[in-house]
Amino acid sequence: MAPISPHAAAATAVQKRSTPILALSVEQACEALGVSWDTWRAHIEPDMRLVRLGRRKLIPVSELQAWLDRHAEGVGVGR
Repeated sequence: MAPISPHAAAATAVQKRSTPILALSVEQACEALGVSWDTWRAHIEPDMRLVRLGRRKLIPVSELQAWLDRHAEGVGVGR
């Protein structure tokens, strides 16, 4: 059996939690949105409210959803 990467183990642990996840790290937010860190920095982070804990940045899940809602395009709009 292949060893499990620390990232995969952490993701599995998060999925098994019963406590709701209220905030994500930048790495988790990038993964959730399916974007690279460079895309995050250039296009998303400037519009995002976040929580700083020392050097750590936490992005509220509600902020990610709000960002998606603000930037979503309507299907068939303008046709």
